[in-house]
Parts: sequence; structure tokens; C-alpha cells
Amino acid sequence: MAADFYELLGVSRTASDDEIKKAYRKLARELHPDTNPGDKESEERFKQVSRAYETLSNAEKRRAYDVYGEGGASQMGGDPNDFFGQSGFGDIFESMFGAAFGGNARTSRSGALRGEDMQVSVSLTFEEAVFGVHKEVSIRVPATCTTCGGNGSKPGTTPTICPSCQGAGSVKKIAQTILGRMVTTVACDRCRGNGQIISTPCQDCRGDGRRTVDRTYTVDVPPGVDDGTTLHLTGKGAAGGRGGMPGDLFISLRVTPDPRFTRERNDIHSVLHISYVQAALGVELEVETIDGLEGLVIPGGTQSGKRFTIRGKGVPHLRSRGRGDHIVTVSVDIPTAVSHEEETLLRQLATVRGDIVAHHEAGLFSRIKSALF
Repeated sequence: MAADFYELLGVSRTASDDEIKKAYRKLARELHPDTNPGDKESEERFKQVSRAYETLSNAEKRRAYDVYGEGGASQMGGDPNDFFGQSGFGDIFESMFGAAFGGNARTSRSGALRGEDMQVSVSLTFEEAVFGVHKEVSIRVPATCTTCGGNGSKPGTTPTICPSCQGAGSVKKIAQTILGRMVTTVACDRCRGNGQIISTPCQDCRGDGRRTVDRTYTVDVPPGVDDGTTLHLTGKGAAGGRGGMPGDLFISLRVTPDPRFTRERNDIHSVLHISYVQAALGVELEVETIDGLEGLVIPGGTQSGKRFTIRGKGVPHLRSRGRGDHIVTVSVDIPTAVSHEEETLLRQLATVRGDIVAHHEAGLFSRIKSALF
């Protein structure tokens, strides 16, 4: 069971905002990893009290926590369990105690920026999803400018180091608050976090270092993919700014429904329609599978809805060997009208079986209507 946030901070459930701040600040200083190097227990408690403070210091999250617990608070903006993800951990302690205390000051930036990830959808037929296919994918994507080589400057010139942040891309701001002296690290306004200034931009890319181009990639779609599967191509996204690493390309697969088959995990399903005579007497038929026609014996007396399994004719397992099965569901078709000859034969059969059926002259519904009126 998750620890109670109020107990973690050592305050009552009616504690004021100031009491919560004071309790957190005291515990954070005592438990911080820099104060207790190598102490895993202190580090874990440090994370817990920080998560508790992040929730209880926000009025809306606190109200949600009081009513629904930690799960409710997570719905008010971010998952508390992800608080120590890419930014939360460093930001709050640089804000509370300054970058130097936490030892989490951001490293200098060279001006290179990672490119954006790109996404594209690709349509597949049912058969292509089952057996795999090589598919060409076209996309418009930012690529490194060939004129300036990606540095954003006009040929013959080079970027200069930003005088405001000295190439770091970030600057520190100091403020005095009720919690004491706070030091925050923010992106440099002058260079917009790049660490460099371009005095004479490249005319072709206007200083961005990138130009939009059309790219075509051949994608190897593996056998067994399903609708909604996403393929990941590393480094095939947008080029990075100022010579940075390129982003990735994510390909979302959309499988077109097949009128003959449906899929359930690795099994393929189809429906086989037979007549009531075939169901009663039995029959051997060829049924259509994703691999072609397969013989199937339907024994006499088969009921509508009966399932037959053809082993190994389903969808290949995506991460292992083998294939699923093909499941054939029998549907016995009852005719809505019969010929005179068929009716004669059916009445003979009814006589043999001793079945009560409607008279030819007046159907069952006609006789019921006469009886009622």
C-alpha cells in the first residue's frame, strides 16, 4: 500500500500550505542524496517526500488526493509516479535550493538540437499484414541544409558564441522567497537556448540549418503485424538543428478489413455456408484460407454454429515461431422458399420422421389466424 503523503511529511491533514512547505524543506535537506551519499534508503524517502510535496502543495491536486488518493491526484496533471522522469526531479530542487545544492545543474549546450520525431500512417491489406511485405513510405521531412551544412550561417561565415550565456544555452536566475534563496536555470533569451548567435543567416534555410525535402524509405513490415502496430525507424525523422542528431520515424500500420476473414489474435476466422441437406447428410468441401483452398469434411448432423479448426493456417507469431489456426464456423442456411418438388420430398421426409408440419392448402399461420377470428 502506498504511504500516506501527510504521514511522509509529518503533518496533519489540516496542515496549512506554510506548514507543508516547512516540513518538506526540512526533510528534503536531511534526506538529499548529497547529504547521504550512497544511502539508497534515504534516496528513496527523498523521492517519496518530494512526490508528496508536489501533490499537497497544489490546491487542486490536494483536494483530489484527499478524496480519491494518489490515483485521483495523478488525474489532475501528470502521474505522481512519473514525477522523477525527464524534468521533475531536477527542476524542483534547482528551484527550492539552487542548482549547486542538488548537483543537478544542466550541462552546457553546444547549440546542436535533436530533430523532431516524425509519424506517418501506412495501409496494408489483410494478406500483407499476415505474411509481411516491403513497403515504400514517402514523407516530407526537415533535412540538413546542403548550402550551409546545417550550421544556419551564410556560406563563408560561422555562428558566434552567445555573449549572454557563453555558449551554455541557459542562464541562472536568483530570487529570494519565503523558502529562502532560490536559483533557477532557464533557457537563454538572447540565443533561445542554442548557445550560438547567427549574425548572417543562410538565405536558403533562413538560419534554421534545415530545409524540408521529400524522402522515401523502404520499410520491412514483418509477418504477423496487426492493425495499430507501430514500427520504429531510428534516425529517419527530422534532421537535428545546428548539426544535432536526427529524430526518429514512427510508422503506424492500418490494416484494411478483408470481407472473407476476421482476425482474433493469431487465429483467422471465416464462415462457411452450407445447406440444411448438406448439414444433415454431411459433405466434403474446399474452404478458402489465407494460404488458398483447403479440404474440410463436414460430418452428417452438423449443427449451425459448429466450429472446425484447420491447424497452422492462421497468422504467424510476431515474436516467435509458428502460426495460429484457421477457425471455420458453419452456418446452416434454411431456404425462405422451396420448389414444388422440394416440398413434396420434404413432406415425405416429415411423414417418415413423424414430424408435424403445416398443410399445403393452409399454412400454419393461416390456421392460427382462422382459429383466432
